[in-house]
This record gives sequence, C-alpha cells and structure tokens, in this order.
Amino acid sequence: MSKTINNKKVTYLEAIGQAIYEEMQRDEAVFLLGEDVGNYGGAFKVSAGLLETFGASRVIDTPMAEAAIIGSAVGSALMGMRPIAEMQFIDFITCGFDQIINMASKMYWRVGMPVPIVIRGPAGGGTKGGPFHSSSPEAWFFHTPGIKVVVPSTTYDAKGMLKAAIRDNNPVIYLEHKLLYRLPELREELPLDDYTVPLGKAIVRREGEDMTILTYGAMVHQCLRAAQALEESDDLAVEVLDLRSLSPLDRDAIMESVKRTNKVLIVHEDTLTGGIGAELSAILAEELFEYLDGPITRVAAPDVPFPYAPPLEEAYLPNAEKILVAARALAAY
Repeated sequence: MSKTINNKKVTYLEAIGQAIYEEMQRDEAVFLLGEDVGNYGGAFKVSAGLLETFGASRVIDTPMAEAAIIGSAVGSALMGMRPIAEMQFIDFITCGFDQIINMASKMYWRVGMPVPIVIRGPAGGGTKGGPFHSSSPEAWFFHTPGIKVVVPSTTYDAKGMLKAAIRDNNPVIYLEHKLLYRLPELREELPLDDYTVPLGKAIVRREGEDMTILTYGAMVHQCLRAAQALEESDDLAVEVLDLRSLSPLDRDAIMESVKRTNKVLIVHEDTLTGGIGAELSAILAEELFEYLDGPITRVAAPDVPFPYAPPLEEAYLPNAEKILVAARALAAY
C-alpha cells in the first residue's frame, strides 16, 4: 500500500491515516495497536492497508481490553518504543484510566523517563452514537499534569498535530471528532513535504474586533457559521480562536485576542460544569478582568448524561443557533 501524498484533496480521516503511515515509515519504533486496527483497518478504516505494509508486529490487533491496550502501550513506551494506541471509541479510554493517570502521566516527571505514547480515537456527538459512543473526555486529562491534550479541527491540523504528537516524548491524548472524519467541506490538499503542527499553539480562524469566541474541535465550525451570521445580520466582527491544543494551552494567544475585543464567549461540546470553559473563565477573570466589557459567557452541553434519541441529541449539543443567542446577548451587554 502507498499513501504517498499528491494533489488529491483528502478527508480529515485520510489525513490521520497518512500521518500514521508516514511516521511508521519514518521511525521503526512507531507501531499501532488496538481493536481491529489490522484486518479491518479499525472501526472507521483509519488504518486500512497498514497491516499489509508493516506487518502484524507493528500493526497489532488486540483483544477488546482497553486496559491491556493502554497498559501495553505505556510499557512499550518506557522501553523505547513509540506506540499509537487506538480506542475504537474514545469513551472506552476510561477502562485504561489507571494506566494513564497513575503511570503514563507521572513517569516523565517522577524518574525522567520519556513516555512517548499517543492515545487516539473518535470522540464527540452528532452522529447518533448514543451515550456510550459520544464522549468528550478532554477535561479529565486537561486536569492531569503530565499529559498533553490536542483536538484538531481541520484536515491540515489533523495530520500535522498527530505527527507532532507521535514525535513528542510526553503522553498525548489525541481526540479526533468523528463528525469531521468525512465532512466534505474539510477536504483539502495537503503539502507534499513532511510537516508538523506544533502542540501548544492556538490559531485565529476568523479575525474580529467586537468579541472573541474561544473554542476547539468540531465546535470551531459551528462558531464560524455563527460568526458569519453575526457579521451579515448584526454587523458584528467576531474573532474565532481555535485553541486546538488544550494542554499545553496557548495563553498568549488567548490574552492577545481578548485584550483586543474585550468580550469573550467560550464554546465547547463537553458538559458545562468542570469543563475546559471553567478553567478558561478562571484564567480570564484572574488575569484580564480590567479588559472585560461584559460577563464571560459559556455555551456547552447541559450537565446530564448524553442522550440516545436523535431529537434529544440535537437538543443536547451546542450548535450555531445556540451560539448566536449567547453572542447576541453578550454583544448587547
């Protein structure tokens, strides 16, 4: 199999597959393990064809035992390998919580041993996956020192950030929103040359002066739709800052944007209480209080378990319409 890049526009999902292929080709220490990653290419076909190229010693089909997958990955990382552990759905990462929190996150700090492990998998709702296949677990790991957490929102970033994560000596939780996997508008041509996107750097997706929206992942696109509507109907210039890396967090980019716009709306798909938005609010209140011309406002999922019924899922998830309501109220303050 060849995943050589050409001028063809690729999907977010294909970009992730390209990153894995290229890093396995570049470094023999890199290998992939997870449920059905070999023969079936994973639940979403991210790793299709890798088994034929690299063999069963580097593309390892595992039992349905996430604790074993993550535990094996941590052990192999401590021995000098660079494992990519796939969770078939990111919800199942909780089965390996002990290995991540009590082992992977502490080893680098405790004894100075690199733990170059990437744990990746499909996250988020909007695909009618129900309560057991729609988790947004970023806040659990954002809270834990020693772990990096990244959530790419574009095809370019999906590839570049995964390559950077694989080369990083710290454990990285890499969350790929399954709603973005095959989204037609995210197809793009990627550079022919090797590239990475540095972890810890936010990016402005839309410039503005009336308000800053801080967001990441699939919500970036909902925020961009809302910002466009606000420009057309309300004559508001809204800046959309894609955090893309939650840990490390690009505080400088956040400060620069909010100092310029003086109002801030925080949007994330995870539940409201204790989410990323809570920490962002605390940072802004502590460090930028005198710059704020309105209350720090959040749009997030309600504090209830993720619903199964499609109409309830639609009501549960943040979207452009809910962002518009919050943004207009903030703008009028």
